[in-house]
Amino acid sequence: MALTHRSKGSDVTNPYQTPQYGYHQPNPYATAPYPAARPRMFGGPLARVVWTLVPVLSLGFLAPLPFVVAAVKRVVAWWLPVTYIVNTIVVMTVVMLTPDGTSLPGLLVIVLMITAATHTALLDNTSVTIGK
Repeated sequence: MALTHRSKGSDVTNPYQTPQYGYHQPNPYATAPYPAARPRMFGGPLARVVWTLVPVLSLGFLAPLPFVVAAVKRVVAWWLPVTYIVNTIVVMTVVMLTPDGTSLPGLLVIVLMITAATHTALLDNTSVTIGK
């Protein structure tokens, strides 16, 4: 085995150290691009108010709509609008099949509207991470 000459201060074990002669390998962590910012659902405060009112003004029928739009914009995962679609179908089925005089259908519609409106208003909130 022949001994090779190492210049003073060079370290063969560190690939990111600049050698005296040869190619300097850049650090992949220092040259990596910044991660893309999370997509936004609302363009401004007026858009937030309008989208939040959609589930309320439609009496829950359009509760999944803001979440479908958010999923298309990649703000939320796809399981969230699917969950709202299934919940809306279940609530509307209960409303149609429950006999008159009971308060369960009205309660379910109110809970669906409040939940969907609150969740819609929080879509761009960075501290809420569920479904994103």
